[in-house]
Amino acid sequence: MKPSKTSKQWMREHVNDPFVQLAQKEGYRSRAAYKLLEIDAKDRLLRPGTVVVDLGATPGGWSQVAAGKVGRTGKVIALDLLPLDPLAGVEFIQGDFRDDAALRQLEALLQGKPVDLVISDMAPNICGVASADQARAMHLAELAMEFALEHLKPDGSFLVKVFQGAGFEDFYKLMRSRFAKVTTRKPKASRDRSSELYLLATGKLE
Repeated sequence: MKPSKTSKQWMREHVNDPFVQLAQKEGYRSRAAYKLLEIDAKDRLLRPGTVVVDLGATPGGWSQVAAGKVGRTGKVIALDLLPLDPLAGVEFIQGDFRDDAALRQLEALLQGKPVDLVISDMAPNICGVASADQARAMHLAELAMEFALEHLKPDGSFLVKVFQGAGFEDFYKLMRSRFAKVTTRKPKASRDRSSELYLLATGKLE
């Protein structure tokens, strides 16, 4: 099958992307690593001893950054439907984070420790219909928030990728009603033309 003009353009942009080149040079799994590194530099989410759950972790860029920051005293548990090549300092569960089997594995790995930080860089498989893709993306964000509200300790933090468009304002209001503080982040590694944003929430409200 001949590559489309769009896919050729994406590949050219991807290959020439400075963050892609930097990730290859510095040994990160993906350019997304730099998004978390920048947000963490500002908000200090990842410290030695932090317990982190990474939703939709594959290929592992965020888990890789988290493991490097939390050290041996911390814990990083990654979940994804897709397989994840082993990463030092990361415990991986392959499955749906909503399923009982995956949740049981998570509880076993946590060993009673509270979760300090839930991170989600998930995006849906793109079908090409903008309205459907946006709806799927916002649905994933809602599922991630439900998980965070269920598992975070009271003063824990939740970082989630969202896309501006239909449903964004409603989701933002919903987060504001469930957390004491919600801020937006647009790291440099997030392409300017992308509607991608990150929402950082802290302090669960009862």
